[in-house]
Amino acid sequence: MTLLTVWSDADPSTVLARTDDADEITAALAAIGVRFSRWPLVDLPADPTSDEVLAAYRSEVDSVVAAEGYIHVDAVAMTPADTPEWRAKAAEARRKFLSEHTHDDDEDRFFARGSGIFYLHVDGKVHAVLCTAGDLLSVPAKTTHWFDMGTRPDYVSIRFFHDEDGWVADFLEDSVAHRFPTYDEITAV
Repeated sequence: MTLLTVWSDADPSTVLARTDDADEITAALAAIGVRFSRWPLVDLPADPTSDEVLAAYRSEVDSVVAAEGYIHVDAVAMTPADTPEWRAKAAEARRKFLSEHTHDDDEDRFFARGSGIFYLHVDGKVHAVLCTAGDLLSVPAKTTHWFDMGTRPDYVSIRFFHDEDGWVADFLEDSVAHRFPTYDEITAV
């Protein structure tokens, strides 16, 4: 279930808004310049390759590429494994995304499976968007945000880029991210 939670950036203890209504989420995000939509889900193999994911969603991917001018699209998967190597890889990946940052490019993500939370720090508020399977979120360039995939990441997502460098972040020195509820805390409710 997709969920939007909004707080003042100065008071993470007080929820200003919380909804799982897709129309309300779409409207609230549009008000801050963020696009949100849903795609029908397609069955994927248990451990799909990037090519298999892109082929399964070819029509939708082609539509986004045509509308937004992306030149590089890939799919990434994080599937839990009970090994020290996987736990170290997951912890390192999570740590990278947990600090507030911006990009010179839009950040478009489609969740083909699983979930993750994009936290958008805009106009004195933090909007936490729990994206679940079927959600497409487009964070505009220069929007301050962070991403939490939880301590046991389990998702498949499609990423869109305007250049071949892919994901490049400019991290903020003064981040509020550590003050807000994490993926694990929000999804435990």
